[in-house]
Amino acid sequence: MPLALLALAVGAFGIGTTEFVMMGLLPEVADDLNISLPTAGHLVSAYALGVVIGAPLLAAVTARMSRRTVLIALMALFVAGNAASAFAPDYRWLLLARFASGLPHGAFFGVGAVVATTMVAPERKARSVSLMFLGLTVANIAGVPVATLMGQHLGWRATFLGVSAIGLAAIADLAALIPRDRVAPAHGGLRGELAALKSLPVWLALGTTVAGFGALFSAYSYITPMLTDSAGYADTSVTLLLALFGVGATAGNLLGGRLADHAMRATLFGGLVSLVVVLGAFPLLMSTPVSAAAGVVLLGVAAFVTGSPLQLMVMEKAASAPSLASSANQAAFNLANAGGAWIGGLALAAGFGVTSPALAGAVLAVLGLAVAGVAYAVDRRRMPAAVRERVVAAHLPQAAELLRH
Repeated sequence: MPLALLALAVGAFGIGTTEFVMMGLLPEVADDLNISLPTAGHLVSAYALGVVIGAPLLAAVTARMSRRTVLIALMALFVAGNAASAFAPDYRWLLLARFASGLPHGAFFGVGAVVATTMVAPERKARSVSLMFLGLTVANIAGVPVATLMGQHLGWRATFLGVSAIGLAAIADLAALIPRDRVAPAHGGLRGELAALKSLPVWLALGTTVAGFGALFSAYSYITPMLTDSAGYADTSVTLLLALFGVGATAGNLLGGRLADHAMRATLFGGLVSLVVVLGAFPLLMSTPVSAAAGVVLLGVAAFVTGSPLQLMVMEKAASAPSLASSANQAAFNLANAGGAWIGGLALAAGFGVTSPALAGAVLAVLGLAVAGVAYAVDRRRMPAAVRERVVAAHLPQAAELLRH
């Protein structure tokens, strides 16, 4: 694997840290700016909104630019947004700064995934994407806990200055390690780029991302009360347990990348099935401290096994605009974050119990399986007749052998 993937991973580490650290710093921010905790929670939503808007928009308007230049520019915007967060004089400015920080998020992962796949052999594409995403999952193990501690002891503004420093390091790495490239002008301009998203297979792949990762966030958004109220952990243990989720996510991400290079569709279906099983078993897993810790790890593994195959699938279905489609998949991921948390909250509000968000997530994972199944059926129907005949012919000997037995 090329060393340039390290530069992408460093950028992903900074983005993952700033995305999730705000959740742990809400009390400090609320106290400092004299706002309520629910009002401070809007800072999380502002970042997610920036991702959803910025991902397809920035990918589309930069389609004619060198991808190396785009990645550096996106990381510069990321640094500026986090520096503005650190120096925000009041809540409104901080809200705008968090929105700006989210704008480059999806486009960076989208363009970065395309760059990663162009630097390796075809049989290693999924692994290259998983190595870039490694920065995001490792952020949950080291970046978020360290940044949270920094904010609690040095002030929340110090955290965003630290994240800005990570961004500057990423810019230096990108400039030094990403090879220079030239991108041919896109036919049809912005309208031509957006036309690539009209394909039904692209929307089915994006729908699978929304449902599959919505299942994750339905449970993960309420993992703290599950661990404390159901499993019996003290509040002080939650940070360590969330780091265990990061360990599971890292393992699942690497496993998914390796498996998807051999069988992308099978890896996707296997990951979604395992997610259904893990979430369905959560009420039992959360009954003891030991099984709860195991459940947190398994949740990370099952969810992130699907990350690389989904990213590659979206890119393949929109081959004429892979950066835009890949970035749109990151927007879908953040829609899953918001939608999954909302659905899990509905289950809690309905009085179904503290572990009910996990069961709601299991239902969403089943929905993701259904959408993935429809996508598979559509691909089969659109497969040229000659290709279908070759596939059938290749499997006739095995079918005949099975019939004889």
